[in-house]
Amino acid sequence: MADKSSSNAYWKANIRTIQVFLVIWFVCSFGFGILLRPMLSGIGIGGTDLGFWFAQQGSILVFLVIIFAYAARMNKLDKEHGVEE
Repeated sequence: MADKSSSNAYWKANIRTIQVFLVIWFVCSFGFGILLRPMLSGIGIGGTDLGFWFAQQGSILVFLVIIFAYAARMNKLDKEHGVEE
């Protein structure tokens, strides 16, 4: 029974981590690049406004950071639950 409980806790933490990272990516890509673009138009970065930058490059860079952060978080989670490789 304890093994089942530990497994459920591991997957619950895993799903929660995935949800958090998906929300961050959604806010950066759809939120900043589309919905909030008019509010970000006054802020310049790289010769263009911040909203356009997020739509073209920012969301991709955020996605790359999320990949590495997810890998680090999952390694930590694996060690906490004793399922590391």
